[in-house]
Amino acid sequence: MAAPGTDLTPATARRERTGWYFYDWANSAFSTTVLTVFLGPFLTTVTEIAAGCPLGTDDCTGRVHPFGITVAAGSFYPYVVSLSVLLTVFVLPIMGAIADRAPRKKPLLAGAAFLGAGATVAMVFVTGDRYLLGGLLFLIANIAFGAAVVVYNSFLPQLAAPDDRDKVSSRGWALGYLGGGLLLAANLVAVMLLSVDGDDQRTLDIARFCIVSAGVWWAVFTLVPLRWLKEHPAAGAATTRGNVLTDGFKQLGHTLRSLKAYPLTLFFLLAYLIYNDGIQTVIALAAQFGSEELDLEQSTLIVTILIVQFLAFGGALALGALAARIGARKTVLLSLALWLVVIVAAYWLPAGEPLPFMLLGAGIGIVLGGSQALSRSLFSQLIPHGKEGEYYGFYEISDKGTSWLGPLLFGLIFQLTNSYRLGIISLIVFFVVGGVLLAFVPIRRAITAVGNTPPRLL
Repeated sequence: MAAPGTDLTPATARRERTGWYFYDWANSAFSTTVLTVFLGPFLTTVTEIAAGCPLGTDDCTGRVHPFGITVAAGSFYPYVVSLSVLLTVFVLPIMGAIADRAPRKKPLLAGAAFLGAGATVAMVFVTGDRYLLGGLLFLIANIAFGAAVVVYNSFLPQLAAPDDRDKVSSRGWALGYLGGGLLLAANLVAVMLLSVDGDDQRTLDIARFCIVSAGVWWAVFTLVPLRWLKEHPAAGAATTRGNVLTDGFKQLGHTLRSLKAYPLTLFFLLAYLIYNDGIQTVIALAAQFGSEELDLEQSTLIVTILIVQFLAFGGALALGALAARIGARKTVLLSLALWLVVIVAAYWLPAGEPLPFMLLGAGIGIVLGGSQALSRSLFSQLIPHGKEGEYYGFYEISDKGTSWLGPLLFGLIFQLTNSYRLGIISLIVFFVVGGVLLAFVPIRRAITAVGNTPPRLL
């Protein structure tokens, strides 16, 4: 049997890979504009209004009471992030199992992507003190985002042979950062041209419409992969006779019972879930940290994230090239060491000074794309053939904005100490523990154990 990804003609492979890359371009608008820049400060401000703090108040200590639970206004957004990921623990593996059993994956990709994009566009209705509506729409959007990426990732083994996956995965991440950066640049222009000094309500309204623009971008550019990708039914899909949803649940149960047959894959997955939880927490809460703890203007935050996006484009390609020389696992470990430097530096950032924050953003950009892209391609080597969706369902529990332990820890520390700096420094544990676990995974043996052929370098 030909290795996955080797049965495509060069022209077909190029077209399909380009279509696949464009879903990263499409959904990165949500990651960048919504998760990384606007939603944290926006939803925190709306929550502070609901807590009785006048718009523009610094150091709000008010509380809100969603469903009778007392929550500090500054902790609401991190808690909602954690809740969304807790829910994805149940949703994403099921979506992966369904994707492996369904004869057609593209309708699943379309349904999840358009649901998430629609919920993002619906943020236009989050006005006044409607923080609960904002939280609910974010839950829908973030879960749908993760579900769509599960299906999207499951195409990778069919589009690239083992030795090509680091390169293909890195190109996808790179194009995603470029697309997300272009929309964010347009939003920066809108903020600079339309904002009025002293008019906090106008600033809040601009942020809301920037969030909406990400939903529109996500939906429009999802049409490209839906057009150019071809269906690659797995072996399980060909034998499906009953209801796909029911079979998906049954297959998920079978996978959970059989996971013990691949303990090294689970070991890698555990390492990834831990260190990537730290990465995703930094991404999701950077804007909130910058605005609430460092007192930086929204324009400064956007410029910094633009620096991250465009350097991440080059960083993903550069680390992909480095992986071709020293192997993906060593490159990821190097990136985690650099992440530790970033976290320590963030703790000591001075308030009110944009330049140090921007320099830190540059450091994040260099390591961000490569650490994620190479983790994705490395994991693709550890999946038994025909079970890509199921395994990426577990993988996606801590990918692209779907971390939960980090935001939960961050939110708890803020609620106890009222300090965002202590919250950010606490994330060191994720990079140390995850990196140590990854260092001890015998990758080549793990790849062989699932019946795949190891690439030349690891």
